[in-house]
Amino acid sequence: MQVILQNISGGRKMSQQLDKEAFISNLNGTTLREISVGLPLAPLCLLTRGLLLILYFLHYGRPLRSMYGNFFLDFTVLVVPPILSCTILASILPFVILSIMVLCTGLISVIYSKRTNYAQVSLKQILDDFLRTNLEPEYIPSVTTFRVFINLWTSISILAVDFPQYPRRYAKTETYGTGAMDLGVGAFVFGNAVVCPEVRLKPGAIQHKYFYLTRQFVSTWPLLLLGFGRLMSVKAADYYEHVTEYGMHWNFFFTLAAVRMAASLLLTAFPAHKAWIVAMMLAVVYECFLDITPLKMFILHGSNGQDSRTGFLNANREGIFSVIGYLAIYMASVQVGLYLLRKRTTAREWLRVISYFLLATFLLFICLYIAQLHIDTVSRRMANLSFCIWIVAHCLFLFSCFLAVDLILIFTKLLVGGADIPCSWNFLQPSTYKKPHLEFRHRKTVSQSMCMISAVNKNQLLYFLLANILTGLVNMLVDTVHSNTLSAMLILHLYMFTNCLVMYMLQAKNVILKWW
Repeated sequence: MQVILQNISGGRKMSQQLDKEAFISNLNGTTLREISVGLPLAPLCLLTRGLLLILYFLHYGRPLRSMYGNFFLDFTVLVVPPILSCTILASILPFVILSIMVLCTGLISVIYSKRTNYAQVSLKQILDDFLRTNLEPEYIPSVTTFRVFINLWTSISILAVDFPQYPRRYAKTETYGTGAMDLGVGAFVFGNAVVCPEVRLKPGAIQHKYFYLTRQFVSTWPLLLLGFGRLMSVKAADYYEHVTEYGMHWNFFFTLAAVRMAASLLLTAFPAHKAWIVAMMLAVVYECFLDITPLKMFILHGSNGQDSRTGFLNANREGIFSVIGYLAIYMASVQVGLYLLRKRTTAREWLRVISYFLLATFLLFICLYIAQLHIDTVSRRMANLSFCIWIVAHCLFLFSCFLAVDLILIFTKLLVGGADIPCSWNFLQPSTYKKPHLEFRHRKTVSQSMCMISAVNKNQLLYFLLANILTGLVNMLVDTVHSNTLSAMLILHLYMFTNCLVMYMLQAKNVILKWW
């Protein structure tokens, strides 16, 4: 009898694994338009949070000092909308974004009508003053918010994808197509590159040619450790695997480690300010090999043309060869990071950056259209030329949205003397237009420095590791594929609440778990 029960239990477990594997396999993604429309969601959530904090200051005459009040505001405004928008509200996502835009417009209107500064000044003069406002030159909040939101999106998606409430068109594509999770993987590489050591080298600083190469090799060991840890835990738990994603033994931690080490090697041979040329050469030459040689057929169908997984290269061909495409994305992102760190002092100069990024995005979309029409369509599995162009174009557009939000928050802070928002720009001086009645003061309290963005930013790798562990635990304990809507929403919100609360408490204790 016990043997029969064990067989039934084992058969049920195997059936669930097959169901989950089939659930995330053979998908073709969604349209470029739908993904583009959804990108402003995170910047709009960030804008809403900032405007609500300013309104709180206007009403009470002081910033929100409660640590837990800040946490619940951040979780409600920054995390809950993305969870709902990629699950039960996915079908009406454009309406959700439009609603948040209307809300933000109303909040700005209220703040403008109740402003404590510029009360008797025309809007034209306020805008002129805003454009001349001097900003902190050493801190670009959009870099932090971009990286943190990519981490938040990724952590939501890696669990949500296992529930039926997550649209299949958002999941990772099998061979060709554009899925939201495909964008997340590429954006993760983009976010790492814009803050790499070679980008953050201060002008005039001189380092040995191999200094950053050695530093990068040392800093990638946690990624390798996590990669091997994931590999062993997946094999030991007999966890279901989507083999065509990276292969049988490869995973994203190995990809990220390989890309960072290869990029450091390239940046010892080529100057960092020529990184865009290296990126173009890598992407184009790799695409030529895919189209001219049998490489594409090998990646898609193995050495025997029948999906052979014999031998290490055959078993992990997707993960190994896609490193080339991700490396091209990384090098292009290094160029973006160098451009961002040029010295700029006024809001007008940052508006010019946004216009350049939007122009670059438009040109890249033209290149993407041509590449998909005449070369090959987007493929995350191969990380081909179209994939590289798509990732860089969307990341530049998303970054532009974050920059625009930062400038809008600067404008609203100018209107309200003493208002402050965590993880946003501060101005060094209000403007060249000065009036005795204008009040510009910055009061920094402990609670104001506490926010979810800075909490996740300080322990990003730990956050990503915790999200992966909790995702595995949920999948082992819950039959996610057959979960109803209420259960799925409860689990996803509790999962994200746990992830964020752990990071928040670590920040409260000033704990940064980085030992490399």
